[in-house]
Amino acid sequence: MPWNLQVDEHPAAVAYPADPHEVARIVRAAAAAGLRVAPQGTGHGAPPLAGRLGDAVLLRTSAMTGLSVDAASRTARADAGVLWSDVVTRAGKVGLAGMHMSSPGVGVVGSSLGGGVSWYARQHGLQCSAITAVELVLADGTSVLATEDHDADLLWAARGGSGGFGVVTSLEFDLLPVRTAYAGMLAWDWTHARRVLTAWGEWSADAPEAVTSVARIFRVPVSEWLPAQLSGRDLVVIDAVALGDAEAGSRSIAGLRALKPEIDTFTQMSAPDIAHLQLDPQEPTAVYANSVLVHGLPADAVDALVDAAGPGSGSNLLFVELRQLGGALARPSPRAGAMDHLDGSFLVLGVGLDVGTGWSAVRADALRILDSLAPWTSSAAYLSMAYEAAARRGWSAESYDRLLRIRRAADPQGLFVGPQAPSDD
Repeated sequence: MPWNLQVDEHPAAVAYPADPHEVARIVRAAAAAGLRVAPQGTGHGAPPLAGRLGDAVLLRTSAMTGLSVDAASRTARADAGVLWSDVVTRAGKVGLAGMHMSSPGVGVVGSSLGGGVSWYARQHGLQCSAITAVELVLADGTSVLATEDHDADLLWAARGGSGGFGVVTSLEFDLLPVRTAYAGMLAWDWTHARRVLTAWGEWSADAPEAVTSVARIFRVPVSEWLPAQLSGRDLVVIDAVALGDAEAGSRSIAGLRALKPEIDTFTQMSAPDIAHLQLDPQEPTAVYANSVLVHGLPADAVDALVDAAGPGSGSNLLFVELRQLGGALARPSPRAGAMDHLDGSFLVLGVGLDVGTGWSAVRADALRILDSLAPWTSSAAYLSMAYEAAARRGWSAESYDRLLRIRRAADPQGLFVGPQAPSDD
């Protein structure tokens, strides 16, 4: 069962390999039986697989949990079932941090193959660009270790290519020399959404690259695992992480503090604590989530968004989130990869729970809100946060064609199934 309980996968079979040798045996057996293979870690990105696994073995990698951290070289090696919570805990003990996602329960391999926008992304770029080696089992059951010097095409594809060219059994990637950062939350009643988001959009245009922030219109559910000051409230929230010390971090968010938030939790935090900053649920949850990339956030865009998702809008979404991009995310990484930057100033994400209206209504609500930003929306897509399959929008035409060539060479029979894997279909 995937993390997203809203998805019914119904595969032909499910396998839980413990190591690469078992992965190879499963791949060979599936091919001999005329079945395809769908690798899956946590299942956060499972929605595009719905209805596509009737002839596939769902290969769950959760038992493959080997992890090593080399403090001297600032690198980690993570097997396919390792979570970001495992990495930040292990790396944090030696004063390092991985480019973890906003939810520590997300798998390292899946999020890295899909790009990976971390709390340190505006300074350091996408997590996929940190990959230095990838071990995978190919369609014929053989195992390869792809590096810059050997099977370089497969390494290029692993850097943001989403998968579909083999079963990734482990990744090696760089860590950051980050022991602590200045991080926290600012929150206001959601009646201030227009004022706060307009000011945040203007602040974002000149914010230093050392700062990565997220703004949300957040209809906070009543829950025991949420702080009492948030539970059950409708809020506009800004979360941010500023690399460096508290003095520099405080200066960088001074313009936001001038908006007089009701709640201010900023302090110097360890990397493991930062991984929990956004209060994402860790237990499996049924959610609908979809996203668009947008260019800029002018006052007209804020008005459109607040009218669609704010007070009086009729929206039942859990939250609408705007992730600040730009900085290193806007520049092609010097380490070539299928995804080396993101085409947009913000990633806008709509997330909903079924509150009794049914999933069709939740989806319609999310799409209505995202469509309100159509005049500012990029033609590109960030596939890790796309609910429906949209592979052709995930890469440039040149990169998409190269991914197809690599996939045809590595998997000529189309054995592997991926949520957003490039295909000839």
